[in-house]
Amino acid sequence: MNKNMTMLEAAKLQMFLQAKLNPEMVVQCRNRPDECAEIHIGDECLGVVAKIVDEGETSYSFEITILDIDLEDL
Repeated sequence: MNKNMTMLEAAKLQMFLQAKLNPEMVVQCRNRPDECAEIHIGDECLGVVAKIVDEGETSYSFEITILDIDLEDL
């Protein structure tokens, strides 16, 4: 099974994330097919989503990084 994320998978993930988390989320595939896709809101990259294929089942892992400086004004 292909471990690279397709444009169709990215589009489906975008629809899911928009419905569940934020309608402004955009999934952008990276240029290299062996890499994960980026999750954006506007110009800001929130994190990445990776496709995981294990024992014939496919899942997607969304990782978000929050810097301490992003929390300073809260």
